[in-house]
Parts: sequence; structure tokens; C-alpha cells
Amino acid sequence: MNLAFLSATDLGRALAQGEFTSEALVSELLGRIQTYNPKLNAFVEVYGEPALLAARESDRRRSRNQTRGPLDGIPFAAKDLFDVEGHPTLAGSKALAATAAAQSATAVRRLLAEGMVLLGKTHTVEFAYGSWGTNPSCGTPINPRDPLVQRVPGGSSSGSGVAVAAGLVPVALGTDTGGSVRSPSALCGVIGMKTSLGLIGRGGVQPLALVFDAVGPMTRSVEDAALIQAALQGEDPDDPSTFGVPRSNSLVDLDKGISGLTLRYPSMESLKSAEPGVLERFKETLADLEAMGAVLDEVPLPRPLEAYATLTANITTVEAWNRYQHLVEKEPSLVDPEIATRMSRGKTMSIADYLGYLEQRRVMQTEFHRYFAGANAILLPSSPITAKPMEGVHTTNAPFGLFTRLANLMDLASLSIPMGDAEGLPTAVQIMVRRFADPMAYRIARALEVQRGGLFTPPRGYEQPHRAVAQNALYAGFP
Repeated sequence: MNLAFLSATDLGRALAQGEFTSEALVSELLGRIQTYNPKLNAFVEVYGEPALLAARESDRRRSRNQTRGPLDGIPFAAKDLFDVEGHPTLAGSKALAATAAAQSATAVRRLLAEGMVLLGKTHTVEFAYGSWGTNPSCGTPINPRDPLVQRVPGGSSSGSGVAVAAGLVPVALGTDTGGSVRSPSALCGVIGMKTSLGLIGRGGVQPLALVFDAVGPMTRSVEDAALIQAALQGEDPDDPSTFGVPRSNSLVDLDKGISGLTLRYPSMESLKSAEPGVLERFKETLADLEAMGAVLDEVPLPRPLEAYATLTANITTVEAWNRYQHLVEKEPSLVDPEIATRMSRGKTMSIADYLGYLEQRRVMQTEFHRYFAGANAILLPSSPITAKPMEGVHTTNAPFGLFTRLANLMDLASLSIPMGDAEGLPTAVQIMVRRFADPMAYRIARALEVQRGGLFTPPRGYEQPHRAVAQNALYAGFP
């Protein structure tokens, strides 16, 4: 049995049936991290002994019939924007003081309360401000999808995408300001959700632009992502965006199918910047959804994708500059020069500019609401390109935001799922739904996952178990 690529849902079922222990599972994944992380650079920190202790505690609860739920004993990782008690949050930067967090982020605490086991923290683009996934300051994770060429992982939740794809952990937390969950999910071939703002608290998460920042799960199955989102939701005393927001059951109607749903997509002309292989997989996905009973509806967007992407970037830049100006202008500055250059655009933007951007957003949201009328979801490729070779990309403009920022600007939820490879590299489709309609995105994705017999495939070279887990280790029972 290869524990590394079982879904969190299947792992939970197997644990419940006594097929192996959480300690055996955690030991296996820690062994994989020890072997592969020097090559992949997914993790900033690995919590080996604490993770094993937490796994043993989970096994003891199970032996006493005190299991906390289906996630008890399942490992996860968190992007290095999430506070973890007793550990510094460096946000991929050398410019922040390495001060230990007094308590863990709300999202981390929620998963720990479910009995999940935190294996460590994953790399991020510095201050989450970039979508190639590169980080010259603290190290760039390597996309596991190409055994011969070092390729970008996508960002900014780069380490989380790599760790999930390579079978180092079944679940990881990311954040999404303009595509930072969806871009690495697309390039690494995993599932990633930009959740509705207000459903999941951001307390204890290093911000980039609070007007857009959203916490989301990265997994290898749709059911896993829905299950994790259900565990994360709820009011957060440290995040006013969650106040008064009712929980939405992301598992409701998960297997109801899509017959009769209206799925809208923009004109192919507006997607012309996408690579031919991406467009081909997108058209195949549309055809599959239509064959499954959905009503496909091609309607041109109210504005070019560039308009939404540019406005999102401007608002993000103002907020990022306001938050990190003191670190960029400090002498000597420890912020990566390219990140500093991107942020410094905010120096030229006044409060009047910012208020103007917000007014433009209001107008765009109003017209987009009319565009969405009569549809259950909007479909769009997650990325216009597949993962590119690492060399030289850090200082070049990344194209991912052209397709992803729309969801953040319009306050939509957006789920990225694999839609097949192009020339051996993953492509992905976004399922964008209205704010708080997250369960609809999962329902549509799940239908495609079932129809295709799964969406995730392990990357070449990582399929085999790290080591032969001894039979007595798997079936030893509980301590």
C-alpha cells in the first residue's frame, strides 16, 4: 500500500478500519520529506518529533473510541504565512524578525482541533507577492512534474503545491490574493480552492492585501478539499470579515451531479493568450461537462480579462506598499530587489488613486453580477501556460494573474482542478461561483472527477513508497 498518494478521505477510512496507525503514516511521510525535500525544497521547517507525538496521541484516542472525526490522525502542512505557536513566521523573507509566534493561526488551530497532525511549514514567494513561485532569498520549490528540467511551481503557495503533488503530505494550507492557491495547484497538478472571503478566518496569517486575501485548501481530491474547507469554516475573533457569516456546508450535494446546471464561459477570442495545449484541454473539459448533462453557455465577458487583472494588481500594490514600505526602504533592505521593485509601484499611487480603484471595482462588480445572471458557475482555464523552466523567470512578468485575478476582484470563490496534461505537464480549469456558493464549485468538480475516474496523477519518479513499511508497523495496533 502506497500511503503517500492516498487521499485524506481514504486515509481517514483506512485509519478507522485499523489498516494502519497514524504513527505509521506520519513516519512514512517524514521519511519521504527527508528523502525528497533536499531536491524539491518544499518545506521551510519540518516538525518531526512533535508530529510523531501528535500521531501517537491520535492513535490513543482511536483506541479509546474518542476519535475527533474523519480527519483525526491525517497529516497536513501550512504555508509560511500561517503562525505556528513557538515558531517564527518569516513569509519567505529575510527582512522579518525571527520571532516565535505566541499562538497558531486560527486555520491551523481548527485543523489541529480536528486531530490533524502538522508536519511543517512550506515555502512561499516573499510576502506572497509573486506568481512564478520563485524566491531567491529563501529558496524556490521545484515543480515535481518534470524529472529532467527544473520548472517553476507557481506561486505564491509554491511549497504547498509541491508538497501535495509529490506525495509529501495529503493536505496543505495556502492563501490566495490574486491566484496564489490556484496557480501552483494548476502547475503542480493538484486541487486548490480560493474560498469565499469571510468563510475562513485569517487570524494569524501574514497579510498581503486584506481586501483580497483568502485562505484555501490544496489537496489531491475534490472531496478532500471540501472536507478541509468544512473543518476550517467559522467565525474568527481575529478576522472581522467572518463576523455574522453563516457556515456553508461544502460537502452538501457533493455527489448530486451537474445535469441541468448552466455553466458559462467567455469567448475563445478572450482566451487567445493561452497556449494551444491549454485551450485544447479546456475545450475537451467543456465537452465532457456538456455530455454529463450541463448546459454550456458561451458569453463574452463585459470587459477584457486584462482590465480585471490590472485593477486587481493596482489595489494589491497599494495595500502591499502600505504594509511593507518600511522594510523595502530600510537601509540596507533585506527584501529581494525584484519584490521591492514590484511593491515600489505603490509609492506612485495616492489615496485618491486607491479610492478610484475601489470605485472602479464597484462598477465592475455590478456589471459582472448581471453577466453571471442565469448561470451556476463560470469556467476559465486556471493558467494560460504550463510550468516553465526556472531559469530567468524571476524578473519577468508572470501571466497567471490574467486568468485568476478576476475571481478575487469580483469576490467569487474559485476552485482549480486538473484537466489533463499538455506535452506532459498539467493544465487546469477554474470553476468560479458566486460568493458563499462554494459547495456548487465542489459539486461540479466532483462530477468531473467521478466521470474521469480521478483528476490527480502522481508525478513520475515519486509513485513508489519511500520505503517498504514493515507489516508489523502498519498493523501493530495502537500504543
